[in-house]
Amino acid sequence: MIPFEQAMLLSAILFSIGAVGLFIRRNILVMMMCVELMLNAVNLAFVSASDHLDSAEGLMYVFFVITVAAAEAAVGLAIVVNLFRYRNTVQAEEINLLKG
Repeated sequence: MIPFEQAMLLSAILFSIGAVGLFIRRNILVMMMCVELMLNAVNLAFVSASDHLDSAEGLMYVFFVITVAAAEAAVGLAIVVNLFRYRNTVQAEEINLLKG
């Protein structure tokens, strides 16, 4: 068994790595992986809190987060593939489709 404090610390570290990666990296695929890392850190926090409190509510939230992560990955990857076909790049600075 992992102690509650260590699981929450690991969750905070993983979330921080994801947030820093999201702000530093400019590749859209890497940015999507950082968002997935942040969502998995939240899942770890939900599971550890659920185990600590002897409640199943946290586990139910995990299923919702997994569903959102799957939808985000599918839609995001489809958008990235279309952007790559249109612009031949996946760098965030070089995509200016919304500029008027």
